Amino acid sequence: MDAEFADTRLARLAAAIAEPARARMLCSLMDGHARTGTELAALADIGTSTASVHLAKLKEQQLVKVIAQGKHRYYQLGSAEVATALESLLAIAGAPQARFQPSTPPRLRKARTCYDHMAGELAVKLYDYCLEQAWLIGDKEDNSAYELSEAGEEALINLGIDITTTRKTRRRFACSCLDWSERRPHLGGALGAAILTVSLKQKWLERDLDSRALSVTREGKKQFQKHFAIAI
Repeated sequence: MDAEFADTRLARLAAAIAEPARARMLCSLMDGHARTGTELAALADIGTSTASVHLAKLKEQQLVKVIAQGKHRYYQLGSAEVATALESLLAIAGAPQARFQPSTPPRLRKARTCYDHMAGELAVKLYDYCLEQAWLIGDKEDNSAYELSEAGEEALINLGIDITTTRKTRRRFACSCLDWSERRPHLGGALGAAILTVSLKQKWLERDLDSRALSVTREGKKQFQKHFAIAI
């Protein structure tokens, strides 16, 4: 029965991938960036209603997942295993992968505020560095929530962040937040807000007077390189 189920499951997965429009949508998500249904429809050269049907099929087979961000819904590959399988198939097919091309104005894409925390390319790199250094520990019940490791807590305290006070706020302590321009996560929650507050206080960043853009100062370039290995 197990072998029979596996064969049937494999056939369903293969059928979901085999449809050209669905294959194009899956391939476009291979770069790790999330996309809206409208964007995926354009990439697949199909109508939005048709794309919705295809995306429902892909979601049913757990090939994609949906992330809600405010009023918007974004699609990403369902798991790292899905990405690995698609990458292997692409290698066999010999197909080149298209790179994600954001349309966000350069100043906003570089660094900006997202409510009360940092967003943009700088914030995504900072989030990636915190994960690479194992400063953030994932929550087993909520895959978008994080706690700090001992090393992470020590590192951020050294930056001037009051971790105890940050934990006492009536909100999520730390969580991933899908970045509007990069379509990859940056750090949100009380911890993300605390990092932005310290960066502004230390004058590593300066707010734009008439937009959400953040400018990285000369001192900021040194400090982000020193503490987060981010070259700006």
